[in-house]
Amino acid sequence: MSASDGMNYAPVGKPAPVVAAGEFAFAACSLDHGHIYGQCNGLVEAGGFLKWVYDPDSAKVSAFREKFPTAKPARSEEEILDDPEVRLVAAAAIPNRRGPLGCRVMRAGKDYFTDKTPFTERGQLDEARRIVEETGQKYAVYFSERLHVECAVHAGTLVEAGAIGRVVQVLGLGPHRLNAPSRPDWFFDRQQYGGILCDIGSHQGEQFLYYTGAKSARIVSSAVGNFANPAYPELEDFGECNLSADNGASGYYRVDWLTPDGLRTWGDGRTVILGTKGYIELRKYVDVTTENGGDQLILVDGEGEKRIACAGKVGYPFFGQLILDCLERTEKAMTQEHIFTAASLCLEAQEKARRISG
Repeated sequence: MSASDGMNYAPVGKPAPVVAAGEFAFAACSLDHGHIYGQCNGLVEAGGFLKWVYDPDSAKVSAFREKFPTAKPARSEEEILDDPEVRLVAAAAIPNRRGPLGCRVMRAGKDYFTDKTPFTERGQLDEARRIVEETGQKYAVYFSERLHVECAVHAGTLVEAGAIGRVVQVLGLGPHRLNAPSRPDWFFDRQQYGGILCDIGSHQGEQFLYYTGAKSARIVSSAVGNFANPAYPELEDFGECNLSADNGASGYYRVDWLTPDGLRTWGDGRTVILGTKGYIELRKYVDVTTENGGDQLILVDGEGEKRIACAGKVGYPFFGQLILDCLERTEKAMTQEHIFTAASLCLEAQEKARRISG
């Protein structure tokens, strides 16, 4: 896992199989974003058997098979979809292709697990809702900034246990390093990547819903801008959003592509969860100016101040839960309605955003 490049963020945890060897076969396709490695790492660690891989770029397939040698190169997408043993397809396509690919996967009778952002247009979300209803298949999303970060996982456990009382507000900071020369052309094409609030902002909307326990929310205001990258006129390197939940909680998040080169990792991602009896701060990837490392959780409550180093202690339960959900047709990992509500929020934020530069 590259510490400097968020596009290739792929955490490695401890194996925690929830199924017997070979019981849950899945495939990988559309290797356009490096998050596919994190998606597949999580599923394999939870006991999944990676049977196939497909991408029209043979070099991407070869590189992928160095990490996942059990994956046989498929001749086409159809070869994967026609295999009755494959229960789920994991994919990290170009963002505006993720929704249509998911619908093809679900029509073939398989569950789908896409990288965020799940959609770039509202029509794609509407179609996915229809196909889920029609087929009964799952449209799962890799919201890695919560699901693949141990302090974020532990924060959910603390919130659910009432450690900070009722959640009143969630503040999210999602800075990323641009690394422009390493990015593919689609990354700078507004139609293909969907805009910054739709793309990396999708993490933040999902976390807001999760930590507040909200069933729905609305966008109060949002804004985007390009402050530092005039060479890429369709790139938005800054975005911000204010949200209001159905249960009264409020939220604010800021996302950007402005991480300076001096930071040792790709982004100083943080979340602050304010409750009626305390607050939690997450320092996800780095604790700047210290050697503490990432995955730091700070809890302040009526008893005092606590710092909890979560790395290597919490694990990533989502992936095992997802596998069991696919087998048992349950919704323990994440409900479909939660996923679609989070997706709708990031689309709404992007649609309503005012431009504040350029």
